[in-house]
Amino acid sequence: MPEFLQFAFSGLTVGAVYALVALGFTLIYNASDVINFAQGEFVMLGGMTTVFLALAGVPLPLAAGLAIVATIIVGLALYRFAIEPARGANAVVLIIITIGASIFLRGAAQVVFDKRFHSLPPWFGSDPIRVGGAAILPQSLVVLAGAAVIVVLLWVFIERTLFGKSIVATAANQLAARLVGIDTRRVVSFSFAISAAIGAVAGILITPITLTSYDVGTLLALKGFAAAMLGGMGSALGAVIGGLLLGLLEAFAAGYLSSQYKDAVAFLVILIVLFALPRGLLGKASVERV
Repeated sequence: MPEFLQFAFSGLTVGAVYALVALGFTLIYNASDVINFAQGEFVMLGGMTTVFLALAGVPLPLAAGLAIVATIIVGLALYRFAIEPARGANAVVLIIITIGASIFLRGAAQVVFDKRFHSLPPWFGSDPIRVGGAAILPQSLVVLAGAAVIVVLLWVFIERTLFGKSIVATAANQLAARLVGIDTRRVVSFSFAISAAIGAVAGILITPITLTSYDVGTLLALKGFAAAMLGGMGSALGAVIGGLLLGLLEAFAAGYLSSQYKDAVAFLVILIVLFALPRGLLGKASVERV
């Protein structure tokens, strides 16, 4: 039982990060029908920028805030200079654009930062908490709590604010939204900004546990995409559930089979979803734009 709990704690922690990355995929996909494979680089930028600002003497809370702002600016620039000029292009072209943006950001990070792994100090100490014979780090609780807060705030914003309703309307039909006076370009750019901010927060929260470097975004983007597909592309709740499930599957595969198979789980999930569950767990049976 302690071993099972240990794997579960580990899986939920990393799964919370996958859920946030998948949530970023979902936000942008709903607003613009773009699958943004640069989403993992937002996580990398959040962690790396915080690390280097802290090394430069900036207080950690301020460094984290500045890192989030910087990542938001990158997200807005991605939309303004890469996605918006390609409006009307097919899905394959847009995917290639986001992959190219990911490669560019990774190369820029390699030049601006360095190639080494870096960490941040844990927020509430490093002494593990014992639960049922298993140990969980306080930072893992911070990751889980942070992910939960982001999901709740995002739900409240979308369901309870006028601008949130405009995001829902734009996701349903951009043309109809424009006809009723919604600035859809502003909505899509805002979605990129929020997606970048969520990615940056995920990077800041997880860096004290898993470390960060200039190239961590590629694998995170793949796993976030797998989580979004598992939950159902376009479903925010599905993104959260898919991320947590993927994290648990990885942890149990690494613990009970071999750590060599951990990263292969995301590829296996993508294949299973494509062949057996193409709409994911919470995806709609059919999508009707009205």
